Amino acid sequence: MKYTYLGRTGLKVSRLVLGTMNFGPQTDEAEAFAIMDAALEAGIQFFDTANVYGGWEPEGHRGWTEEIMGRWFAQGGGRRERVVLATKVYADFNKDPHDPNDNAGGLSAYKIKKSIEGSLRRLQTDHIELYQMHHIDAHAPWDEIFGAFEDLVAAGKVVYVGSSNFGGRHLAYAQAAAKERHFLGLVSEQHKYSLLIRQPELEVLPAALELGLGVIPWSPLAGGLLGGHALDGQGGDRSRAAAAALDDAARAQLEAFHQLAAGLGEAPANVALAWTLAHPAVTGPIIGPRTVAQLNETLRAVEIELSPETLAQLDAIFPGPGGPAPQAYAW
Repeated sequence: MKYTYLGRTGLKVSRLVLGTMNFGPQTDEAEAFAIMDAALEAGIQFFDTANVYGGWEPEGHRGWTEEIMGRWFAQGGGRRERVVLATKVYADFNKDPHDPNDNAGGLSAYKIKKSIEGSLRRLQTDHIELYQMHHIDAHAPWDEIFGAFEDLVAAGKVVYVGSSNFGGRHLAYAQAAAKERHFLGLVSEQHKYSLLIRQPELEVLPAALELGLGVIPWSPLAGGLLGGHALDGQGGDRSRAAAAALDDAARAQLEAFHQLAAGLGEAPANVALAWTLAHPAVTGPIIGPRTVAQLNETLRAVEIELSPETLAQLDAIFPGPGGPAPQAYAW
């Protein structure tokens, strides 16, 4: 495994991030335990989850994933000490995050302080290394938000604060507010980014790079479309559904991508992950294995160095916006 610093901090993290959203609904507890053990053995020590992962009733329940991770930590053996743990706050534990009723979602000081206690209890730990805002909250002022996070940092319950699904302007607003308070502010932004979703190159990635935030791409395989089985119907439920909806042009893109990966002698998924790792703003993409075998298949990604020629070929297959704004569309 390779390692880097999380944004401008002194915290070292693995260049692959273990995503846990499948734990519970898609991956049973025994397999989840095996995946986390295998990840640590392979050198992946950056684990990402969220307070609401676990699904809806009757298929599951929100908080299930954190509960599974908590029981894994409780086994001891240095598991918790070795993991850089990231979780999230925004959506309500039991309600639809977009329900306007009774503080169902958001980043009020009330919500942040209530949510951290639930996550700590489910995860069976006394602190979170990276506590991430899962979405923006246009109704909560930054003085309220950062005041709550400062209290959590002072209490030793949170070490660093991150964001997820923020626009470039939100990152700038947040850091300006943090500077006024003499607070470190954000250290990372978790964002949807892949060969199929390149819009973040306009504003989010340049802003993160300039502000010293580590970008953590989620869905770097575009829901499985950039994996090896997207076109043969052998992938997971999400990738099969997405593949079934492809038009002829999108299918041709993926076929060209698979041919390029075959020419490199690499798995398509690993080429897609290596592409995200090549961006200077990226700390590491989130991988979400459902099995230990899937985890092991992705480890190769950190060893792949894509040549300028290969990067140009990928740009030709999946055209990006043309660079950062405004140069991408103006003189």
